[in-house]
Amino acid sequence: MTGETDAADDLAADALVVLWHRWDRVRQADQPLAYARGVVVNLARARIRGLVRERRRTMLFWSRFPEPVEGPDVAAIMDVRAALARLPFRKRACVVLRHAFDLSERETAQQLRISVGTVKSQTSKGLAELQLLLGPRAAGHLAGRGSR
Repeated sequence: MTGETDAADDLAADALVVLWHRWDRVRQADQPLAYARGVVVNLARARIRGLVRERRRTMLFWSRFPEPVEGPDVAAIMDVRAALARLPFRKRACVVLRHAFDLSERETAQQLRISVGTVKSQTSKGLAELQLLLGPRAAGHLAGRGSR
């Protein structure tokens, strides 16, 4: 479904986690294998939608800059991805959900199953680390604040 071996491995692992969390539903299902397949399909669909949203957000982010470019600034995108990859999972998830996907603090907390206070602190700390890695202007653009 993904066309990529690594993505399929990640998808299978994510599906196992979801199934483990919902094990009581799996046991009660008339056809547990069909239930498991449905979980995999839904996760794959969500992954594809996420990739499409990420591409749209990237294009929207780069369209804010006044200077015309032939295409996206691949080097800058790679820098941002590399900087995000250096953040611990929770900080990275909070920053991406809040600023790339425009989720509220409450929605982010629900998605990650953490408190709103944790979302606030992890987002703040994540942006501070990105500022160190990318510089204040780039981190400000990521957070939607621009440079001042």
